[in-house]
Amino acid sequence: MSCFGGNISPDLFQKCCNANQLCEFSGNLRDVVSEPIFVQKVYDAVLFNLQGLKTVTNQCFSPAIPRGHRLRRVIDIRCKRFFNPLNVEDPSNLTLDVDTTISGATFIQDAHCDPIRVVGPDGTFSERVLYADTEECDEKCKGTPIFGTQNIAITGDVLVTLDLLLSDRNDRDVVFSVVANVNIADCHSPLVLTNFFELCMPSTQNSAFLPRFSEFCNPACETRLATNNIGRDITLCPDGTIKANLIIALCVT
Repeated sequence: MSCFGGNISPDLFQKCCNANQLCEFSGNLRDVVSEPIFVQKVYDAVLFNLQGLKTVTNQCFSPAIPRGHRLRRVIDIRCKRFFNPLNVEDPSNLTLDVDTTISGATFIQDAHCDPIRVVGPDGTFSERVLYADTEECDEKCKGTPIFGTQNIAITGDVLVTLDLLLSDRNDRDVVFSVVANVNIADCHSPLVLTNFFELCMPSTQNSAFLPRFSEFCNPACETRLATNNIGRDITLCPDGTIKANLIIALCVT
Protein backbone atom coordinates (compact mmCIF):
# COMPACT_ATOMS: atom_id res chain seq x y z
CA MET A 1 0.00 0.00 0.00
CA SER A 2 1.11 3.56 -0.63
CA CYS A 3 1.02 6.45 1.85
CA PHE A 4 -2.16 7.67 0.12
CA GLY A 5 -4.07 4.45 0.79
CA GLY A 6 -3.90 3.05 -2.75
CA ASN A 7 -2.21 0.00 -4.17
CA ILE A 8 1.32 0.50 -5.44
CA SER A 9 1.62 0.01 -9.17
CA PRO A 10 3.77 -3.01 -10.14
CA ASP A 11 5.44 -0.78 -12.76
CA LEU A 12 7.11 1.15 -9.91
CA PHE A 13 9.68 -1.61 -9.38
CA GLN A 14 10.35 -2.46 -13.02
CA LYS A 15 13.94 -1.89 -14.12
CA CYS A 16 13.03 -1.06 -17.72
CA CYS A 17 10.84 1.56 -19.38
CA ASN A 18 9.00 2.01 -22.66
CA ALA A 19 11.22 3.14 -25.55
CA ASN A 20 11.10 2.43 -29.26
CA GLN A 21 13.94 0.60 -30.97
CA LEU A 22 16.04 2.85 -33.19
CA CYS A 23 15.78 0.48 -36.15
CA GLU A 24 12.99 -2.02 -36.90
CA PHE A 25 12.39 -3.71 -40.24
CA SER A 26 9.51 -6.08 -40.93
CA GLY A 27 11.10 -7.43 -44.11
CA ASN A 28 8.55 -5.69 -46.32
CA LEU A 29 10.11 -2.97 -48.53
CA ARG A 30 6.80 -1.09 -48.51
CA ASP A 31 7.42 -0.31 -44.84
CA VAL A 32 10.73 1.43 -45.62
CA VAL A 33 10.52 5.24 -45.42
CA SER A 34 13.31 7.36 -46.89
CA GLU A 35 14.82 10.14 -44.77
CA PRO A 36 17.79 12.50 -45.09
CA ILE A 37 21.19 11.03 -44.26
CA PHE A 38 21.24 12.64 -40.81
CA VAL A 39 18.05 13.09 -38.80
CA GLN A 40 17.77 13.92 -35.11
CA LYS A 41 14.76 12.42 -33.37
CA VAL A 42 13.47 12.96 -29.85
CA TYR A 43 13.05 9.65 -28.00
CA ASP A 44 12.14 11.06 -24.59
CA ALA A 45 11.83 14.54 -23.14
CA VAL A 46 10.77 16.15 -19.87
CA LEU A 47 9.63 19.71 -19.17
CA PHE A 48 10.14 21.48 -15.84
CA ASN A 49 9.31 24.92 -14.49
CA LEU A 50 11.65 26.23 -11.79
CA GLN A 51 11.46 29.54 -9.95
CA GLY A 52 13.99 31.66 -8.08
CA LEU A 53 13.30 34.84 -6.10
CA LYS A 54 15.42 37.96 -5.69
CA THR A 55 14.57 40.76 -3.25
CA VAL A 56 15.80 44.30 -3.96
CA THR A 57 15.82 47.24 -1.54
CA ASN A 58 16.02 50.94 -2.45
CA GLN A 59 16.69 50.28 -6.13
CA CYS A 60 17.30 53.58 -7.94
CA PHE A 61 15.45 54.26 -11.22
CA SER A 62 16.12 56.81 -13.92
CA PRO A 63 15.37 59.34 -15.26
CA ALA A 64 14.22 61.52 -12.38
CA ILE A 65 10.62 62.74 -12.26
CA PRO A 66 10.29 66.28 -13.71
CA ARG A 67 10.08 69.14 -11.23
CA GLY A 68 6.61 70.10 -10.13
CA HIS A 69 5.15 66.64 -10.76
CA ARG A 70 3.56 64.45 -8.10
CA LEU A 71 3.49 60.64 -8.03
CA ARG A 72 -0.06 59.28 -7.96
CA ARG A 73 0.33 55.54 -8.55
CA VAL A 74 2.16 52.76 -10.38
CA ILE A 75 0.36 51.69 -13.56
CA ASP A 76 2.53 48.73 -14.52
CA ILE A 77 5.81 46.97 -13.71
CA ARG A 78 7.66 45.25 -16.54
CA CYS A 79 10.74 43.05 -16.47
CA LYS A 80 12.94 41.48 -19.14
CA ARG A 81 16.37 39.88 -19.31
CA PHE A 82 19.37 42.07 -20.09
CA PHE A 83 21.39 41.16 -23.16
CA ASN A 84 24.19 43.06 -24.91
CA PRO A 85 24.28 41.90 -28.57
CA LEU A 86 27.67 43.58 -29.08
CA ASN A 87 29.32 41.47 -26.38
CA VAL A 88 27.96 38.01 -25.58
CA GLU A 89 30.51 37.75 -22.75
CA ASP A 90 29.23 40.90 -21.01
CA PRO A 91 28.91 39.89 -17.30
CA SER A 92 25.68 41.91 -17.16
CA ASN A 93 24.00 39.54 -19.63
CA LEU A 94 21.48 37.32 -17.86
CA THR A 95 23.13 33.90 -18.20
CA LEU A 96 22.09 30.36 -17.33
CA ASP A 97 25.01 28.00 -16.68
CA VAL A 98 23.67 24.43 -16.63
CA ASP A 99 25.62 21.64 -14.92
CA THR A 100 24.07 18.18 -15.32
CA THR A 101 25.21 14.84 -13.93
CA ILE A 102 23.77 11.51 -15.09
CA SER A 103 23.25 8.29 -13.12
CA GLY A 104 22.75 5.01 -14.99
CA ALA A 105 24.58 6.25 -18.10
CA THR A 106 27.83 7.98 -19.02
CA PHE A 107 28.71 11.01 -21.10
CA ILE A 108 31.26 9.83 -23.67
CA GLN A 109 34.72 11.41 -23.20
CA ASP A 110 37.82 11.83 -25.30
CA ALA A 111 41.39 10.82 -24.37
CA HIS A 112 41.71 13.96 -22.21
CA CYS A 113 38.59 13.09 -20.17
CA ASP A 114 36.64 15.95 -21.75
CA PRO A 115 33.00 15.26 -22.75
CA ILE A 116 32.56 14.98 -26.50
CA ARG A 117 30.22 17.70 -27.71
CA VAL A 118 28.47 17.68 -31.08
CA VAL A 119 26.45 20.30 -32.94
CA GLY A 120 22.92 20.59 -31.59
CA PRO A 121 19.74 22.18 -32.93
CA ASP A 122 20.98 25.61 -31.82
CA GLY A 123 23.92 25.40 -34.27
CA THR A 124 26.58 25.24 -31.53
CA PHE A 125 28.46 22.37 -29.89
CA SER A 126 25.80 21.96 -27.21
CA GLU A 127 24.92 18.27 -27.32
CA ARG A 128 26.69 15.48 -25.47
CA VAL A 129 26.67 11.78 -26.38
CA LEU A 130 25.31 9.18 -23.94
CA TYR A 131 26.26 5.56 -23.42
CA ALA A 132 24.73 2.92 -21.15
CA ASP A 133 24.73 -0.84 -21.05
CA THR A 134 21.17 -1.39 -22.26
CA GLU A 135 21.53 -5.11 -23.02
CA GLU A 136 19.31 -6.30 -20.15
CA CYS A 137 16.35 -4.16 -21.20
CA ASP A 138 17.04 -4.73 -24.90
CA GLU A 139 16.22 -8.41 -24.38
CA LYS A 140 12.77 -7.36 -23.10
CA CYS A 141 12.28 -4.88 -26.00
CA LYS A 142 12.23 -2.09 -23.40
CA GLY A 143 14.18 1.09 -22.74
CA THR A 144 16.66 1.70 -19.92
CA PRO A 145 15.82 4.41 -17.36
CA ILE A 146 18.51 6.97 -16.53
CA PHE A 147 18.43 9.66 -13.88
CA GLY A 148 19.89 13.15 -13.79
CA THR A 149 20.59 16.05 -11.45
CA GLN A 150 20.55 19.51 -13.00
CA ASN A 151 21.99 22.62 -11.33
CA ILE A 152 21.19 25.92 -13.06
CA ALA A 153 23.37 28.87 -11.99
CA ILE A 154 21.85 32.25 -12.88
CA THR A 155 24.00 35.37 -13.16
CA GLY A 156 23.63 38.81 -14.71
CA ASP A 157 21.02 41.57 -14.79
CA VAL A 158 17.39 42.21 -15.66
CA LEU A 159 15.79 45.44 -16.87
CA VAL A 160 12.87 46.60 -14.71
CA THR A 161 10.55 49.35 -15.97
CA LEU A 162 8.01 51.21 -13.82
CA ASP A 163 5.16 52.96 -15.63
CA LEU A 164 4.08 55.78 -13.31
CA LEU A 165 1.03 58.02 -13.29
CA LEU A 166 2.05 61.59 -12.41
CA SER A 167 0.18 64.85 -11.92
CA ASP A 168 1.76 68.02 -13.35
CA ARG A 169 1.45 71.59 -12.03
CA ASN A 170 -1.97 71.93 -13.67
CA ASP A 171 -3.25 68.66 -12.15
CA ARG A 172 -3.20 66.88 -15.49
CA ASP A 173 -2.35 63.18 -15.62
CA VAL A 174 0.97 62.24 -17.22
CA VAL A 175 2.35 58.74 -17.83
CA PHE A 176 6.08 58.57 -17.11
CA SER A 177 8.40 55.54 -17.30
CA VAL A 178 11.57 54.94 -15.30
CA VAL A 179 14.07 52.10 -15.80
CA ALA A 180 16.66 50.29 -13.68
CA ASN A 181 19.29 47.67 -14.44
CA VAL A 182 18.92 45.23 -11.53
CA ASN A 183 21.64 42.70 -10.76
CA ILE A 184 20.35 39.21 -9.94
CA ALA A 185 23.70 37.64 -9.02
CA ASP A 186 27.35 37.72 -10.04
CA CYS A 187 29.59 34.82 -11.07
CA HIS A 188 31.09 34.56 -7.56
CA SER A 189 27.68 34.04 -5.91
CA PRO A 190 25.14 32.84 -8.49
CA LEU A 191 21.48 32.09 -7.88
CA VAL A 192 21.31 28.27 -8.11
CA LEU A 193 18.20 26.22 -8.93
CA THR A 194 18.30 22.41 -8.63
CA ASN A 195 16.20 19.90 -10.53
CA PHE A 196 15.96 16.09 -10.73
CA PHE A 197 14.66 14.14 -13.72
CA GLU A 198 14.26 10.71 -15.28
CA LEU A 199 14.53 9.77 -18.95
CA CYS A 200 13.92 6.56 -20.86
CA MET A 201 16.93 5.66 -22.98
CA PRO A 202 16.62 3.51 -26.15
CA SER A 203 19.04 0.76 -27.05
CA THR A 204 22.72 1.60 -27.44
CA GLN A 205 23.46 -1.96 -28.61
CA ASN A 206 21.08 -2.16 -31.58
CA SER A 207 21.56 1.31 -33.04
CA ALA A 208 23.89 2.91 -35.55
CA PHE A 209 24.37 6.08 -33.46
CA LEU A 210 24.47 6.62 -29.73
CA PRO A 211 21.76 8.81 -28.18
CA ARG A 212 22.44 12.52 -27.77
CA PHE A 213 21.60 14.61 -24.72
CA SER A 214 20.19 18.11 -25.24
CA GLU A 215 19.16 20.78 -22.75
CA PHE A 216 17.10 23.89 -23.50
CA CYS A 217 16.66 26.50 -20.76
CA ASN A 218 14.78 29.77 -21.12
CA PRO A 219 14.23 32.35 -18.34
CA ALA A 220 11.24 34.64 -17.93
CA CYS A 221 10.99 37.50 -15.43
CA GLU A 222 8.15 38.82 -13.27
CA THR A 223 8.41 41.75 -10.85
CA ARG A 224 6.16 43.31 -8.20
CA LEU A 225 6.46 45.80 -5.36
CA ALA A 226 7.73 44.06 -2.23
CA THR A 227 4.51 44.62 -0.20
CA ASN A 228 2.28 45.85 -3.04
CA ASN A 229 1.98 49.20 -1.31
CA ILE A 230 3.25 52.37 -2.99
CA GLY A 231 3.58 54.18 0.34
CA ARG A 232 5.90 51.54 1.81
CA ASP A 233 7.73 50.38 -1.31
CA ILE A 234 8.41 53.57 -3.27
CA THR A 235 10.42 56.59 -2.15
CA LEU A 236 10.43 59.90 -4.07
CA CYS A 237 13.70 61.70 -3.35
CA PRO A 238 13.93 65.54 -3.32
CA ASP A 239 15.77 65.52 -6.66
CA GLY A 240 12.96 63.50 -8.28
CA THR A 241 14.74 60.11 -8.21
CA ILE A 242 12.53 57.09 -7.63
CA LYS A 243 13.68 54.31 -5.26
CA ALA A 244 11.71 51.08 -4.92
CA ASN A 245 11.63 47.83 -2.98
CA LEU A 246 10.98 44.91 -5.33
CA ILE A 247 10.53 41.15 -5.48
CA ILE A 248 11.80 39.66 -8.76
CA ALA A 249 10.78 36.14 -9.78
CA LEU A 250 12.89 34.33 -12.37
CA CYS A 251 10.93 31.52 -14.01
CA VAL A 252 13.12 28.99 -15.81
CA THR A 253 11.58 26.49 -18.21
